[in-house]
Amino acid sequence: MIEYGRMVMVQQVITNASREGARKAVLDGSTTSDVTTVVSNYLTSANISGATTTVSPSPPSNATYGGTVTVTISVPYSSVSWLPHNFWLGSKTLTATSAMRRESVQ
Repeated sequence: MIEYGRMVMVQQVITNASREGARKAVLDGSTTSDVTTVVSNYLTSANISGATTTVSPSPPSNATYGGTVTVTISVPYSSVSWLPHNFWLGSKTLTATSAMRRESVQ
């Protein structure tokens, strides 16, 4: 139960982090570095490390007016587990993706 409870908690945190990253990405002047910083700060405050952040398109300013910007976060469960041995989820990777339309001046 502890293992699955932790997985659900981390999944929710990375989902929220991807949403925060996407919110930053759709703003005028945002860079990939800006997005990864927002995501990294969010995950650090939740004590989650070992995550990979992908922004598409990169840089997000390459998206056209109304175009979609996607932020994906992946983290191996073994990096976030509280247990010394992961019985069922050790080899799994948790992933969250958020997509938003670009807010830019037309």
